[in-house]
Amino acid sequence: MQSIIFDYAVFLLLIALSFGVLIYSKLSGPKEQTKADYVFASKGSVSMGAMLLSIARGFLGVKVFLGFPSEFYYRGSGMWETLYGMSLAFPLVLYFFLPVYFNLGITSVYQYLDMRFKSRLVRRLASGTYFIRSILNLGVTVFTPCVALKTVMGLPYWFSIILITSIAIVFTLLGGLRSAILADAVQSLVMTGCSIVIIVHGFFIAKGPLNVFEVTKERNRLDFFNFDMDPTIRVSTVSATLGQLFMSLSMFGCQQNFVQRYFSMDSQKQVEKALWLTIPLMIFLFSLSWIVGMVIFTVYADCDPRALGYISEIDEIIPFYIEDKFYFLPGFMGLVLASLFNSGLSILVSNLNSISTVAWEDFVSQIPIFKGASEKNQLICIKSLSVITGFIVMGIAFIVAQSSGVIDASQLMTSATSGPLLGVFVLAMFFPSTNWKGAAAGMISSHLMTLFIVIGSLSLAKVPEYLPVSTEGCTNTTFSPHIEPIFDVQYSQYKMSFINKTHDDLGVSSVLSSPEVKSSSKDYLSEELNVNDQPFYNSDLFFSDILTMLYSITYMYYSLLGTFVTVFVGVIVSYMTALRTGDDIQYHPLGYEPIS
Repeated sequence: MQSIIFDYAVFLLLIALSFGVLIYSKLSGPKEQTKADYVFASKGSVSMGAMLLSIARGFLGVKVFLGFPSEFYYRGSGMWETLYGMSLAFPLVLYFFLPVYFNLGITSVYQYLDMRFKSRLVRRLASGTYFIRSILNLGVTVFTPCVALKTVMGLPYWFSIILITSIAIVFTLLGGLRSAILADAVQSLVMTGCSIVIIVHGFFIAKGPLNVFEVTKERNRLDFFNFDMDPTIRVSTVSATLGQLFMSLSMFGCQQNFVQRYFSMDSQKQVEKALWLTIPLMIFLFSLSWIVGMVIFTVYADCDPRALGYISEIDEIIPFYIEDKFYFLPGFMGLVLASLFNSGLSILVSNLNSISTVAWEDFVSQIPIFKGASEKNQLICIKSLSVITGFIVMGIAFIVAQSSGVIDASQLMTSATSGPLLGVFVLAMFFPSTNWKGAAAGMISSHLMTLFIVIGSLSLAKVPEYLPVSTEGCTNTTFSPHIEPIFDVQYSQYKMSFINKTHDDLGVSSVLSSPEVKSSSKDYLSEELNVNDQPFYNSDLFFSDILTMLYSITYMYYSLLGTFVTVFVGVIVSYMTALRTGDDIQYHPLGYEPIS
């Protein structure tokens, strides 16, 4: 009981601290007089360290603490290799995207598309893509910490959702981007510290880092450098590198919330320095969460809590582990939960700022009644849009709470929308002869193709594949005494349920056998045709097999496919329309002289 009181006290204290950061930044920082001050946090008002942590947190999000450790525990290290694609993206953004934005001095990154193609349609397609993707992702971001709060503290979803979004709206109204960046920095430090504590304590329980490495390797959790080119494998070294490279380019180079962070610094030189320094910071923060997964798996290697029924979802493994192993440290669970809560909050604040800016620049400001608005009135409108967007996100979070599998669907949507968004910027910067017709056709074609694949993929009956876990080492000392129900009762229930549900149904092995993981999802090859009963050529069956192959492609490749389709269609349509209309002279995106 005393431990619970400490957890609640620490939880409330951390939330109060977030408000303290807001008030401090509001009082100590420069006053926001114009739209640019609010949107870009006033030039030079944000330190280099805060900017680095904010960029890293803006990309990694809440999943860095909850998602990656559970991913390693139940699926292995495949997604760890997305780090290659992330690291490769930064130099490309640095030398190809940043010079364009700084030379133009724009407030919305999608203004560049309007200037380049002289088309409001292309600009609105791009900003609309960003708007929809961000709204969906923010709904999931808000809901994710609510799961942990409900699991451990029993807070109902509705309370957590309303609390996070309401505080975020207040933050956005009072502080603008500067407050969000400082909050990102604080939460990054807190969650990094929590991860280090978990790792150090876990090394002690697991008998050292060498044993952690040996156990995870022996149980086939460490699976690096898998160069299998099968596109239906969920993740391999190839798909992790290429897929994440294109997704990262879309985020760091074409997404409004990141470009806003760049513009809050004094100069382009400072941004270049920040991006180079972000690479090692990203590697550290990203790998830290995977090491947490290694430690937790080693501790529970012979007695999996999910198999015994202590938890039902794989993402609950982190809260359960902390509740189980850190009972001796009152308040630590509250610190972790508060960090998750505030992380979702700070991500929501910074994105509300970005989304409202895009909505104003690309949609609302074009309405006749708002044209010619003063700087002060523009700032009021942007803040009002932030409030409206916040309530929309709140509604989406409530929908997510009533659904199952929405997080996976949101991840698919993110990957699918990365391709069209990156593709249109590639057309603008690297294909001077393309025109607005080609850019619009490319984006629309890419969206339709990826949407077709996503819907088809969701229509396939896919059972999540997890690596085998073990329960053969379970004893009444495996879990701490305060975990309810007590081990003897829970284990008895587990053995009773085992009569009606085999180990194969649970993905559990009572012996340490090598994992039986399918290398691909080619269900269409699982049944062989009897040549005596089937015609020599069946067009319907062939078409069905082709579609099944297309639907089975891993979502890691959606961003690559989307980018390729956008560029390919954009170039072809631009060439055809230029020939027909005589529009054969286009302006290079970085120059002023026409290219014939």
